[in-house]
Amino acid sequence: MINKQNLWFVTLFSLILVLGIYYVSMGDETLSVLAGNNDVSEVLEVKESDVIVALQVEDDENTLKQMNEYQNILLDEAATIEEKNDAYNALQALSDSQSECEKIEKLISDEFKYDNFVKIEGDTISIIIANEEHNKELANKIIRAVQELYDTQKYITVKFE
Repeated sequence: MINKQNLWFVTLFSLILVLGIYYVSMGDETLSVLAGNNDVSEVLEVKESDVIVALQVEDDENTLKQMNEYQNILLDEAATIEEKNDAYNALQALSDSQSECEKIEKLISDEFKYDNFVKIEGDTISIIIANEEHNKELANKIIRAVQELYDTQKYITVKFE
């Protein structure tokens, strides 16, 4: 059984983790816009990495929404112990999935030097690379590098944006 102190710790830690990931994934242009150092007359140019940042922000919002739902179940006094345990396990799985995504993103950016976005759903890993050139050899190398991280077979897709 989880006591309230541990629950608050997990809740706040999860929130800090999501906000930290969001802050780190923001580009310099986004930070300057937030700081108010922008000129309205400038023409905005969409880069490949902007698509990746948009996907990361959307995924972070969805993750935060799911975390809030699970945390509400954990804090609900009317919820049964089984429901609370299921919510806690789902919260842990969500956290594990986020850390796996970060590990794969770091591997691709370090080894292949591309901005990327990773989404894991069960045994399926979807990778989006910020590159307009569709290179089959690069995709194959990325798939092999990611598969080496796992003992079991994963279904890995690579898409270039």
